[in-house]
Amino acid sequence: MSVTGIALDDWVAQGKVFRYRGHQIRWWEAGAGEPLLLIHGFPSGSWDWHYLWQALAERYRVIALDMIGFAFSDKPQHYPYSLLDQADLQQALMGSLDIAEYHVLAHDYGDSVAQELLARHEQGAGFLRSLCFLNGGLFPETHHPVLLQKLLMSPIGSLIGRLYSRERMARTFGKVFGPQTQPDDRELDAFWRMIEFNRGPRVMHLLIRYIAERRVNRDRWLAAMQRTGVPLRVIDGAVDPVSGAHMVERYRQLIPAPDTVLLPHIGHYPQVEAPEQVLQHYLAFRDQRVDVTAQATTPA
Repeated sequence: MSVTGIALDDWVAQGKVFRYRGHQIRWWEAGAGEPLLLIHGFPSGSWDWHYLWQALAERYRVIALDMIGFAFSDKPQHYPYSLLDQADLQQALMGSLDIAEYHVLAHDYGDSVAQELLARHEQGAGFLRSLCFLNGGLFPETHHPVLLQKLLMSPIGSLIGRLYSRERMARTFGKVFGPQTQPDDRELDAFWRMIEFNRGPRVMHLLIRYIAERRVNRDRWLAAMQRTGVPLRVIDGAVDPVSGAHMVERYRQLIPAPDTVLLPHIGHYPQVEAPEQVLQHYLAFRDQRVDVTAQATTPA
């Protein structure tokens, strides 16, 4: 199954803008069919999905935004950044498009935003059709932060952000990507452009608060995952030191009838490192759900 990437300049040119709490948010849309919301991770942006974008748009109406503080959206220096607010942002965009129900594919930080959306769904809102997680800290007890994250959470976090550079980013990314699927210079340049746009490093110590938020919301999010009827799947790069095979092991312990896929030799960014595999396993997940629905609705 083939995928085609999109150059960052072309990606940016295809973006649209809407306003949220007085700030400009960059977002993208393509395709037709059932709506599929893609939620990116930290510290990059929605270009992370560029290898999958066109293939998914052949099947679905795909939608993505750069969350506030990320990539090509506004990055206000004085803003109450939180995962809950990022979930509000996702819902605000979908509401502006008059989309009442949708599927979600999320990664990393986006997994936590998706967990919050699932908790809201379970509280009676009823808007999610399916949810697929890529590598992310679904459980605080299995999340192994990299050195950068630890430093950003420290008392010198603001200084660390201001001193952040492409070279430091490249070292960090090299540690979380799989040894056989390292990012090339073009990809590293694109990741850095997303981070440094609008002086992004100066707010990284504010964005990192999400790690503490995960601990606060852990039990509520876990309860939602355990009781939900929404189809769930995890597609995970196994050698990711942050949230790899050890996170999937915990998922299998905690989630009833766990649906998980481990990708050998793949690290923290499976949608970049192994997009063909992610696409294959994601489409199989969606087709499996179609088959189940058809069986449930076919008269005997």
